[in-house]
Amino acid sequence: MSRRRFRKLDGILLLDKGLGVSSNKALQDARFLFEAEKAGHTGSLDPLASGMLPVCFGEATKVSGLLLDSDKRYLTTATLGFVSSTGDAEGEKLNPRPIPDLTEATIEDVLQRFRGEISQIPPMHSALKKAGQPLYKLARQGIEVEREPRHVTIHELTLLERTPTTLNFAVTCSKGTYIRTLVEDIGEALGCGAYVSALRRERVDPFGAYPMHTLESLRALADEHSFAALDALLLPIDAALPNVTALTLTDEQVLRIRQGQRFEVEVTGDCELLRLYDNAGLFIGLGSVVQGNLSVRRLLSY
Repeated sequence: MSRRRFRKLDGILLLDKGLGVSSNKALQDARFLFEAEKAGHTGSLDPLASGMLPVCFGEATKVSGLLLDSDKRYLTTATLGFVSSTGDAEGEKLNPRPIPDLTEATIEDVLQRFRGEISQIPPMHSALKKAGQPLYKLARQGIEVEREPRHVTIHELTLLERTPTTLNFAVTCSKGTYIRTLVEDIGEALGCGAYVSALRRERVDPFGAYPMHTLESLRALADEHSFAALDALLLPIDAALPNVTALTLTDEQVLRIRQGQRFEVEVTGDCELLRLYDNAGLFIGLGSVVQGNLSVRRLLSY
């Protein structure tokens, strides 16, 4: 059997990760189907969560860190009357409590407390590290350690639907927000406890207007041996940066910046981040301007 040959490929795939698969497994499956040399994702989803997982191929990995800072939108179901050892449906159900008679007004009053900037204590079942050890590994050993609160912003928290035992929410939030912690805190405020029984990431900014693609649909195209059809699903790298100011450089300036030189450009004021293009309109990297001088931050190599 001949060894699979991977190819140089640049672009962004909006993968619709399915349930029951880790983000890394989904990433590797997508990379294998595209036969891409290099790939990375921009923020993991738990196996029990589905939805948008931006996958960066090739030179797109150089802007993936910017996507980690993006706002995200989730749909989640909170099951009331219990808490979970992991904050989700995978954990042991603990501390059963009666569910009070919750009116729409009562629920809205509680939700209002969690809109805007709030403080969260990260869950033990998370990838955060303490002294080099992921918290989830400590949690599996029955070890709980003190965690520093973090400030996050909840831009949207809307009740979509309710049953006697569940509440469905839409949540738009800043980076670093733990939906499990948010649901647990809402459950405590309602007086009955709650855990996440379903979670789907609907959007990672700035990709809300673009379609997602499942691994099943990618496999169907791969079975047709059609790289053209697969590659047509990829977004250009600069699609990740629509709100970043663009600057077109002359051929001479492109040469100088590829040589690592700093030089003066006609940009008003300082600019922390710029999209850089050559005369042909090709996105070549990211730069910044301080006191009128342009310096490179990330340079792409096609």
